[in-house]
Amino acid sequence: MTDPATIEKLRPKLDPFYRTVESVLIGQRKLVDALLIGLLTDGHVLLEGVPGLAKTLAVRTVASALDLKFSRIQFTPDLLPADVIGTQIYNPRTGEFTVKQGPVFANVVLADEINRAPAKVQSALLEAMAERQVTIGESTLRVPRPFFVLATQNPIEQEGTYPLPEAQVDRFMLKVVIDYPSRADELAVLDRMGGLGASADVAPALAAADLEELRQAADSVYVDPKVKGYLLDVIRATRKPADYGLDMAGLIQLGASTRAAISLLRAAKAHAFLVGRGYVTPEDVKMVTPDVLRHRLVISFEAEAEDLRPEALVKQVLDRLPVP
Repeated sequence: MTDPATIEKLRPKLDPFYRTVESVLIGQRKLVDALLIGLLTDGHVLLEGVPGLAKTLAVRTVASALDLKFSRIQFTPDLLPADVIGTQIYNPRTGEFTVKQGPVFANVVLADEINRAPAKVQSALLEAMAERQVTIGESTLRVPRPFFVLATQNPIEQEGTYPLPEAQVDRFMLKVVIDYPSRADELAVLDRMGGLGASADVAPALAAADLEELRQAADSVYVDPKVKGYLLDVIRATRKPADYGLDMAGLIQLGASTRAAISLLRAAKAHAFLVGRGYVTPEDVKMVTPDVLRHRLVISFEAEAEDLRPEALVKQVLDRLPVP
């Protein structure tokens, strides 16, 4: 368990990061929190929203605010797997093949518009995300640590998009849906970014050594057995809702996996750390559950016919399950 004194000492180290990022991203505190949760838990984050809502800007700003190596991959229909992970190049002088590493070999990787490329290209990221390594020919190479994939995508209904493979979707700890800003926030964006000289460049605000220290502290946040049991009930209720008195028969085709339970636990601990607590409460679990589960639930055709989305079903679970 992280003692209160440690929380009090370490938590302020995030303040310069918040100030730096929010100097560019206006009214996006929830998004910044989600990206930080991913960083603190060694998890990857998927951002979804229509074009023009600053998804790419958000990722670039977070990467710039960190003292880490950054790379960007623009996913397009003609992209090849070798463009992501790298390839072997023949050297006629030596008669040997050498490995040319791709842009995936960085600490923070921006996979921009990931669902614009076919499944075989999307899957090129899977090994790196899951195993922290990449295989090129007969060579297996480790990616740098920390390794953080931030992917952006447009809604599936948009023209020219390809659904992500289920195995890859499950590798993202969080999926954050970005909506249109409020009128006041949008007006502030116009005031700040409407001129020709406006810039989104920021200086590093969090050193790599500090980030690792914060990650260790977040990982040691205490979880009471009752809260852990509540968290597990949330997961299991998506598989067998009738066992928990939920009238959701036939709406969920595939519930949350054990990996989802692990992700929910880690995210809840990181959320508690962000608000300055050394222990997890049921409210922490409730706050992060939608982002952890929305991309992991497979809803039935019946639910789609009723225009129900995974978020609505998750809300039903959270509203009706008793809180310890």
